[in-house]
Order: sequence, then structure tokens, then C-alpha cells
Amino acid sequence: MGIFSKKAGGFMDQIRCDEPSYLIWKWRPTGSQPGSNRENAIRRGSSLRVKDGEVAVFVYKQKDGTLQDFIVGPFDEKIKTANLPGLASIVGLAYDGGTPFQAEIYFINLAKVIQIRFGIPYFDIFDPRFLDFSVPVAVRGTITFQINDYREFIRLHRLNTFDLDAFQLEIRDVVSQHVKSIVANAPAKYNVPVLQIERYLNEIILAVNEALRIRLKDDFGISVSGIDIGTIDFDQNSPGYKKLMQVTADIATQTIQAQSEVNIKEMFDKQRIEAENYAETLRIQREEEQYAQHKQTQSANFSVYQIEAQTEVGVAAATALGNMDTNSTGDSSGNGFNPVSMMAGMAIGGTMGQNIANTMNSILSATAQPAANTPPIPDCVYHVAINGRASGPFGKDILSQMILSGQVTENTLVWTTGMADWAKAQSIPEIRSLFNIIPPQLPQE
Repeated sequence: MGIFSKKAGGFMDQIRCDEPSYLIWKWRPTGSQPGSNRENAIRRGSSLRVKDGEVAVFVYKQKDGTLQDFIVGPFDEKIKTANLPGLASIVGLAYDGGTPFQAEIYFINLAKVIQIRFGIPYFDIFDPRFLDFSVPVAVRGTITFQINDYREFIRLHRLNTFDLDAFQLEIRDVVSQHVKSIVANAPAKYNVPVLQIERYLNEIILAVNEALRIRLKDDFGISVSGIDIGTIDFDQNSPGYKKLMQVTADIATQTIQAQSEVNIKEMFDKQRIEAENYAETLRIQREEEQYAQHKQTQSANFSVYQIEAQTEVGVAAATALGNMDTNSTGDSSGNGFNPVSMMAGMAIGGTMGQNIANTMNSILSATAQPAANTPPIPDCVYHVAINGRASGPFGKDILSQMILSGQVTENTLVWTTGMADWAKAQSIPEIRSLFNIIPPQLPQE
């Protein structure tokens, strides 16, 4: 806008940008036409207003080059040589002669955040498992950026010919090129089926941002705050998509069937193993019960077994005594009489016979005596828990043998009359003393 000033002999210009939304905007004096001499004429007394978040760029062209000066907002003063140190000589020369100085003025919006939508039409990508089928894919997204380094931005772009639409188109082309390459390589890179590529959308977005941030800053002078991919669409009517869906469905069916067969086999194997283990457990339990019952029977009839053993020894001795004539009536050559052998046979036979006689006398005496003279049952008898079942009662002698054989340990539960409940063998003083008879291990040679 311009204000008439008699003192200045013309118009005073108020240089400012009132555009509601812009990225780069060129100022022109009020009433001037593009291409005219007044397009870039700045008169004495003109004021400059630069809002916060803006920068005003003064560009003055001369034969030996282009001069630039920058005023960063907020700024609201009249233009003087002190305001524009880079153009001081030009401004001073022009104003001293009372004529306007020529300079192009551009406003750059540093606070403006630009968002550009981009869309990549269908392009073919391949599944790493089925390279014969190409699937058309389209990608849509947005890129958000702004200008932070305005000096670098001006160096990369000609402000006098800057076209925002053309600028955005260039950015779209670069973004589309990189996004297309990253999406096409994603199935092989992440080893994911094409139809499940959206599962790795976050990884794809990170790769796109990493690849483009530096590129757009170096080539366009913009700071990218984010590149987002909204959707990845498949052309579901394409032959490649339909074939891939069919092949994938067949593989899924076969996989489910194979997994079901594996699960069934594992179930049968598990049941078979459990049945075998159960049968083995029953066998071991039955043998242990039979062994415990056998030991219980032996303990209950220990005296009878002792008599049988002594009888067998006596019979053997008597037989040896009866055969004394045949086996002991010759010398080492089989001829003659051997008195040593005869005496040994008589001694053995006599001893065994005496044992048999004593045993028989004891049995007959016990039978002939009345019940009142029967020896009393030992007071120290205990029931023993073997394999979860009560066995016994056993006396201390039998318990000693069971300790020696390993049937009874210090932690074996025992019970006798007068005890409130079962207790460990080591807690009973009478039984605890029996563990001291276990011989120590033989010394190592």
C-alpha cells in the first residue's frame, strides 16, 4: 500500500505481507504492474513490517552479481541504510539522489507448515515365495514440511521464478520414487507375504522417513517433519492377486490338515506312553507287594524256616556219614583204608545228628508243654509301612535284617501299640539303635 507524502515528493510504501496463507510471496508497490519500472522501486520513507515467523529478503541485482539482505521478524521500522547493512551503499546512493532504489522483496513464511498429499498409482510387486505372480499395489500418503534454513532455501531456488505448485510437484516425484522402491522391496526384506505387507507398515514408514529426510533437505532446503503412508491398496481384480489368493488358500488348507495330523499323532503317542507307564507302574507295585507279602510270611514263620534249614543241613550230614564207606575207605589212589576221612565223616555226622536231636527234642517239648508255658511274644514289635501298605508286626531281629537289606530306612514310617500315629523309624530310640549295626563301606584299595 502507498501513502502520499508531499515531503517525499511521492508515495511512501508500507512493505508487508497480508496474505493469510503462503510459503513465498513477492511484494510489489501499490499500483505497479509486473514488468514495469516501479515493480521493484522502493521510495524514501517507506516502512517495513515483518511479522514473527517471517523473513523479508531484499534482492538487488547488478552487473557484477546479486546482493541479498535479510530482515527476520518481528520488525516494524522505516527503511534506512542502518537496517540494511548489506545494501547500505545502494540504499544510501539512491536516497541521497532522491530517487527510489530498486530491489525485489520476498516474504518467506518460516512458521507455515505445508502438507502435501501424494498418491502412487498401481505398480507391480512380487511375493518372495511365488515370484511368478505379480500383484498391483497403490500407495497413498502425506508429507509435512516447512522452511527452517531460509538462506539454504534461497540458494537452491530462484525466488523470482518460484512456483509453489511446481515445487510441490517436484517433492511428490521424489517421495513417490522412494516410497515405490521401499514398498516393492518390503516383502523380500521383511520376509512377509505380499498380502500381509500392511503388517509391516510402521517399518516401511520408518524406512521412507530415513531415506527422504536428508534427501529433501539437501535438494530442496526444507525440513521434513513427517512422511506418512495412509494405505497400501491391492488391485483385487487383477489376475495376479486372484492367483496368489488361490495358492495361499491351498497352502493354508494343507498346513491346517498337516498340523491336525501331527496333533492327532502326538495325542495317540501320549496316550500310548501313558498307558505303558501305567502298566509298568502296576507291575512294579504288584512285585513290590508280593515281595513285601513274602517277607511278611517269612517273618511270621521264621522259626519254621529255621528248622527246615537245620533239617536240610542234618540230612546232608547224615548222607555224608552214610557214604563214608564209599568215599573215605581208600588212599589217594582209591585203594586201602583212609582213617582221616572216616573220622571227619563221623565228626560231621555226629554233630549234625546232635543238632537234629536237639531240634526235635525242642519241638516235642514245646508241644508237650501246656499253653501257659509258651514263650511270650516280644514286646517290641512294630508295623512297617512298605509301598503305602502296613506290614508286620516285626520284632527287632527282623527289623535288623530289613534294615540291612534296605527295606527299612530312617525315613520309613513305623507304628506299634501305644503310639498315637505313624512315625519315622529314626524317631524311635529302639529302632534308631538298629541302624548302628550297618557295617561301613569297605576301604578303597
